[in-house]
Amino acid sequence: MCGITGWVSWTKSLSEQSPVLENMTNTITHRGPDSIGTWLSESAALGHRRLIVIDPEGGKQPMVYYEGPYAITLSYNGEIYNFKELREDLIHNGHHFKSSSDTEVLLHAYLEWGEACIERLNGIYAFAVWDERIEQLMLGRDHLGVKPLYFANRDNDIIFGSELKAMFAHPQVDPVIDKDGLSEIFGLGPIRTPGQGVFKDIEEVRAGHYVTFRKEGRKEEQYWTLKSHPHPDDLDTTVSTIRSYLEDTVTAQLVADRPVVSMLSGGLDSSGLTAIAGKDFSKEGKKLATYSIDFENNEKDFEKDFLRVDLDEPWAEKVSKHVGTEHKSIVLDADELAENLLVPMRARDLPGVGEIETSLYLLFKEMEKEATVALSGESADEVFSGYPWFHQDEFLEADIFPWLLNMRGMSSILSEQLKEKLDLPSYQKERYQEALDEVPVLEGESDLQAKQRRMSYMFITRFLPFMLDRKDRASMMTGFEVRVPFCDYRLVEYLWNVPIEMKNIDGIEKGILRRAFEGYLPEDVRYRKKSAYPSTKDQKYLERVSQWMLQILDDPTSPILPFIDVEKVRSITEGKSESIHASSAKGLLDYLIQVNAWLKEYDIKVIL
Repeated sequence: MCGITGWVSWTKSLSEQSPVLENMTNTITHRGPDSIGTWLSESAALGHRRLIVIDPEGGKQPMVYYEGPYAITLSYNGEIYNFKELREDLIHNGHHFKSSSDTEVLLHAYLEWGEACIERLNGIYAFAVWDERIEQLMLGRDHLGVKPLYFANRDNDIIFGSELKAMFAHPQVDPVIDKDGLSEIFGLGPIRTPGQGVFKDIEEVRAGHYVTFRKEGRKEEQYWTLKSHPHPDDLDTTVSTIRSYLEDTVTAQLVADRPVVSMLSGGLDSSGLTAIAGKDFSKEGKKLATYSIDFENNEKDFEKDFLRVDLDEPWAEKVSKHVGTEHKSIVLDADELAENLLVPMRARDLPGVGEIETSLYLLFKEMEKEATVALSGESADEVFSGYPWFHQDEFLEADIFPWLLNMRGMSSILSEQLKEKLDLPSYQKERYQEALDEVPVLEGESDLQAKQRRMSYMFITRFLPFMLDRKDRASMMTGFEVRVPFCDYRLVEYLWNVPIEMKNIDGIEKGILRRAFEGYLPEDVRYRKKSAYPSTKDQKYLERVSQWMLQILDDPTSPILPFIDVEKVRSITEGKSESIHASSAKGLLDYLIQVNAWLKEYDIKVIL
């Protein structure tokens, strides 16, 4: 994986702007610690940081192809899993290649098919192509939004980057936030609106979209979307199709010139992928390495709750033994989590989900010592409708995003002045209605089926991008690549139309996936109930963040103070609140600490 950034201008010369471009590119060194590349012309400046995974010599970027005097230049982040098939097609059409990299295949795909090349890609990617022939910049992003990409228009100059920090290194882009941005931060939390860059006049290329810019203006196209139609296959065919997709995509995603490992929680999703990958490894006489995460005193402190039914570690060890992997459990303590709380915020340039995100970062930091690429079970719950919310009336009947029902504590601690200026309930309902209007309806469904389809759409298009972004930023902060086989768009669009009754065959969530993994996993592992990503129960962590929050409240210069009800937050922090305590308090304090640091470190100007 890599980081990309750049700047295009139709009105000024950029050929002497190397210092600005290098500053932008160096802000994302963590995404590509292996090398830096820059390319400048009269109208365009493209930067690239590279993490070498495939073809160390042949995949250098930005990559340039000349057609006569005109340069077509690519800066690309990601992996194209079907690049070998595309390469064969392109060779058949007369193209010649100097390397074995997927980068060169993408560039030649653009040369052959233009903007339509993006419709032929299967992978995780974000890329920029500057085409001097027509003086056009194209920004493209993968189907589900695994790889990030932002842009801003400043005086008809287009500035873009994998991360917001790359854009803030440009003299024309300042970190300014207005009412909409604050509504995202305090009204939606970390699960934000697709396309919303949060900062004023900064946008995100939406998943499944590309944007082109010329002197005359911009054009945005959606090249992929979910389409509803009756599911044509019977149960056995559906199971075998799912199994076939997963075997195919896991094999494709094991391709790398650097070590590949697998995340293994002992849950259904990561266990099944590990079993498929382990089988592929054994065919080549190799042994797959797997990693899980645990917390100090977790066995002593663990308490069963709505999302976590049992401990992961015994299950991870069982699957490792069954598949034959070399397994490591990374054990974290409360001090490590507290000391690194702000690292994920700095990785995404926005407040996130606290210690759950911090633990991911620390896990990847350990994994990166022995590998460069990992497989992850991310997104299975979204595309297989595996969350409990799909089956509970409270969430199915809600007129806002279902996860916001669990965030009511946030609105209760905001200052009255902020509440009056933002009108967060209206903002939440407007964003929900936007998503609702996008849902591709299927005629003839029952009322319950229609509600479950809407719920599925919310999770795939709103919740999943947050989960993917969380994993991308936490991994890339350590120069480590994570691949997500369940995000193969072919699998996602196939599952979109599988009836939820079939998905939950055998009376259990993701029952059809459990059937697809038959023969790969022990029976008790296949039918283990879902347990969410682990979270520390160590009281010491809550004590650490509580002390931190009290310091913020006692410091009159803390930038968050005008936005919160200080006495309510103090009550929660001191454990005196009757409505918010324990794990809810921990999550809230994590978030507020990040917001305060974000406002301060990024020197954000707030316009209300």
